[in-house]
Amino acid sequence: MVSIVIDIDGVCKSYKNVKALDNFSLHIDKGELFGLIGPNGAGKTTFLKILAGLLNIDEGKITIDGNDMQKNRRKISEIVGYMPDFFGVYDNLKVMEYMEFYCAAYYIYDGDTVKKINNLLERVGLLEKADMYVDQLSRGMKQRLCLARTLLQDPPILVLDEPYSGLDVYNRNEMKRLLRELSDTGKTIIVSSHILNEMTDMCTSLGVIKAGRLVLTGNIDNILEKVNNLNPLLIEVVDREEEVISLLKKTKEVKSISINGRKIQVEFDGNNEAESILLKNIIDTGAMINFFGREQRNLEGLFMDITKKEKEKRIL
Repeated sequence: MVSIVIDIDGVCKSYKNVKALDNFSLHIDKGELFGLIGPNGAGKTTFLKILAGLLNIDEGKITIDGNDMQKNRRKISEIVGYMPDFFGVYDNLKVMEYMEFYCAAYYIYDGDTVKKINNLLERVGLLEKADMYVDQLSRGMKQRLCLARTLLQDPPILVLDEPYSGLDVYNRNEMKRLLRELSDTGKTIIVSSHILNEMTDMCTSLGVIKAGRLVLTGNIDNILEKVNNLNPLLIEVVDREEEVISLLKKTKEVKSISINGRKIQVEFDGNNEAESILLKNIIDTGAMINFFGREQRNLEGLFMDITKKEKEKRIL
């Protein structure tokens, strides 16, 4: 059985009269690359700052790798590396000096320090920029430099707040590549974003947060299956439309029907077996069918629906 490395139970956090996190509960297994998705202001940054030990919680409990955060914050700070959305980069320092500065801040002093820095800069594609001033780096390079800094202590858990923010396509792909490589080494990674498509081809699991509440969570395969099951069922018949519509009205899984000529769109609350039974029943009416299947809609559409309508948490 895979051990749970992060266990969040009923966490609440408020700023004056605004609840940033409302009974937030989540389990993240060791080695997962977990994506937290939500619109701006949903509570993503608050949650990540709490994981990094930068904010206290009002209620609830957080256990990270067996350590109670309220009782052992110092230990957790040693195993969690945090990369904020906006970070100080000390523009008057060169890249190598910047990394050496943080080595000193983290009390990393040994004969392998320079080698360690060079290895990290090479990993993030900045070794050739070691003698450049930080303010000469592009936004994408600064993001990768910050990631290298976060890795100095080789933390087993990485918490990254909007790491793709402001990046062009090339640098977004570079960041994804780096995170996949780090995940392959066994690190547990939590990444936030408000852009769903950035996460689906990288993460092993996702959570959707709205107004401080986790409204959907699960692994990618289960969520994709959920997307398909929520998509409308499209039926196009050649004849006997009235008989088909009458049948649909009597089918318990059918929640609504929209008709456009011989094209019928159905909100269908049923699984694949129920779909097969419905198709057979339509064929038994004698109707000729041009098309029968779910409308193709991506995760972005599901995300928009959930963040607009969903109020309760779903576990997949």
